[in-house]
Amino acid sequence: MTTDRRAAESGLTAAEVARRVSAGETNDVPARASRTVGQIVRANVLTRVNAIFAVLLAIILATGSPVDGAFGLFIIANSVIGMVQELRAKRTLDRLAIVGRARPMVRRDGRATEIGSEEVVLDDVIELGPGDQVIVDGVVLDAAGIEVDESLLTGESDLVVKSPGDEVLSGSFVVAGTGAYRATKVGRAAYAAKLAEEASKFTLVRSELNAGVNKILKFITWLLVPAGALTVWNQLSGQQPLSQALTGMVGALVPMVPEGLVLMVAIAFAVGVIRLGRRQCLVQELPAIEGLARVDVVCADKTGTLTETGMRVAEVHPLDGTTEVADALAALAAADPRPNASLQAIADAYPAAPDWRSASVAPFSSARKWSGADFPPHGTWVLGAPDVLLPDGDEHRAEAERIGARGLRVLLLGRGDRTVGAAGAPGVVAPAALVILEQKVRPDAKETLDYFAGQHVAVKVISGDNAVSVGTVAGSLGLSGGDHAVDARTLPADSGALAKEVERNTVFGRVSPAQKRLMVGALQASGHTVAMTGDGVNDVLALKDADIGVAMGSGSPASRGVAQIVLLDNKFATLPYVVGEGRRVIGNIERVSKLFLTKTVYSVLLALMFVAPGLVGFEKLSYPFLPRHVTMISWFTIGLPAFVLSLAPNNERARTGFVSRVMRSAVPAGVAVAVATFVSYLLVYPGSAAPAPDLTRATTTALITLITTSLWVVAIVARPYTWWKVALVATMVTLSALMFVVPFTRTLFALDPGDSSFTLTGFACAAAGIALVEIAWWADGRFRPLEVR
Repeated sequence: MTTDRRAAESGLTAAEVARRVSAGETNDVPARASRTVGQIVRANVLTRVNAIFAVLLAIILATGSPVDGAFGLFIIANSVIGMVQELRAKRTLDRLAIVGRARPMVRRDGRATEIGSEEVVLDDVIELGPGDQVIVDGVVLDAAGIEVDESLLTGESDLVVKSPGDEVLSGSFVVAGTGAYRATKVGRAAYAAKLAEEASKFTLVRSELNAGVNKILKFITWLLVPAGALTVWNQLSGQQPLSQALTGMVGALVPMVPEGLVLMVAIAFAVGVIRLGRRQCLVQELPAIEGLARVDVVCADKTGTLTETGMRVAEVHPLDGTTEVADALAALAAADPRPNASLQAIADAYPAAPDWRSASVAPFSSARKWSGADFPPHGTWVLGAPDVLLPDGDEHRAEAERIGARGLRVLLLGRGDRTVGAAGAPGVVAPAALVILEQKVRPDAKETLDYFAGQHVAVKVISGDNAVSVGTVAGSLGLSGGDHAVDARTLPADSGALAKEVERNTVFGRVSPAQKRLMVGALQASGHTVAMTGDGVNDVLALKDADIGVAMGSGSPASRGVAQIVLLDNKFATLPYVVGEGRRVIGNIERVSKLFLTKTVYSVLLALMFVAPGLVGFEKLSYPFLPRHVTMISWFTIGLPAFVLSLAPNNERARTGFVSRVMRSAVPAGVAVAVATFVSYLLVYPGSAAPAPDLTRATTTALITLITTSLWVVAIVARPYTWWKVALVATMVTLSALMFVVPFTRTLFALDPGDSSFTLTGFACAAAGIALVEIAWWADGRFRPLEVR
């Protein structure tokens, strides 16, 4: 026995393992590509809008008026919603990683021991058996019919036979046979780990909603400084105390910030995530459902996405008129203790095995490419490759080759003239039937593809499998282009030429991991929003680069780590629900954004209007509204109705141009509300020297105008009406009226509607404001009739 052979049998010694550990030659696999808890907390707390409100809250608390600081609760709510969702997704993925963690059998000091995958060191001898995962790269030392499934690495579903001296790569699985291999690359040097590390930088999905809101917030941030300075100057020059001036400033600035819009976006996304979670869909990032709603190209892997694991019997063609074909197939499947994928498909098709007793069994071997059994007195039956069992020129072999050219797997069932254990077995084979197998297509795949076709979303099938096989599967699902699948090895390397080919064709086979990434990039360069679905290590780079990555829950930890959406039940059919949920979120957020930004517009204008008289030499007007007034307005004209409207059904197609569309409605409405409110205040303003009760009545009159016109904006946004929308508007009107009637709330919010003439003035100005809002709304619809409102 050679030294290498002895080393293979005994493995490393404890001293050799210790030396490798001290040298750092361990399986320190890179961390999964997700944010840490600290990163999640920082990203959700340290935001622009939180910073704005923290500063304003600190000012209010310094003035000694905590009741006016209720808006500070927004900071907590806005931060908690995002953190809870991301931490929930992280916890779920971490549990999946623990469940799927392999524990290999490693030979050390002459005996096999089960250890954790992270404890493997360089040169360890690792045993392999059916179902075992290859956790590090290595070289095969012993092999007894080892067949490896490398589909997670290459995308090819065909099994690969391994012999001593052959390389095995991390991320593959043993399907049949036994043996051992020596670890040659561990940790970050292993193939699967390299791909995972290349994709390990965490990147957030781009959200047009968030980008639009941030653009608005950025502009408002710069606006707050001069607006705040002017307001404080105006208040102080009116001989007001500093604390009162600062309270007035905060009261003017708080409504300028569409804080509820940020919160509502987070709530709408979170509710969408909860709804999708009920369908076993894990959303790692809140904006991901928005992103998928905007997708116009879906790149789908075949294996694990359109097809299930395993095969199925498509047809059986009897060749010699025998009536024993079904019994023979069932008996062969039942006789093999470890059926491969083909025999398992036959066992599924013929579950009722006859009472045939096997005298001897020859399991399938890739070396001989057939399996068989002796069934006295029924004879010897074999099942295998027609080109091995039949001679050249045989008509049945030629027929099998024609069928195989369509991407199907063809096996020959026949009788041998020698027992399976005899030399030269099975001898001359008498053909009995051709068994045609095809990949098991997911029952919901066609319905899903039809949905995307109806929504004008293109589907590209990009697989590492044989192009003919991929085309057959795509064609069976009715996907256009399945009849002319492209072998990716023939695609041009030039990015421009590649983009044209990817745009022109639908189905691609023999696609390498690097090519998948290039194809996604080519589609994006052509202006498409791309979603990529996959489950293997070979999909990781493309999943990361796509606008939205969708991974299967049973896929590799690396693919789950970089994807924004994980389908825990491995159902491709869940994607239409994700698209629908995204459309609901986007459509409703756009609808309610008009409420929030209308408030921003009229708040900015009112702040400037109350400062303007003092700037041009007239009597200075103090900003009349307190922060608590702003809170009351926000409750009934924005917050509560926006929350309800954001949860309504909505299947509008996602469109770009969110900010411009919303501002077209918000600016005219905000101008109308601001003008009506300011005129209302001027008409009843008693002068700066008037007693405090008179000023309170004037403020109350302006509030009546402001709330009434704002409620009308709510009524417009709620169109078209349904019973629950009418009930919503009616409820907001009732609650708003109660604020002015109930003694407790009148005291709390400093309201005095006692002067009926003032109140009538407020409603008259509100009526004029409503007319202006309706005219602006009509004009927007008249000149943009094609816009979906």
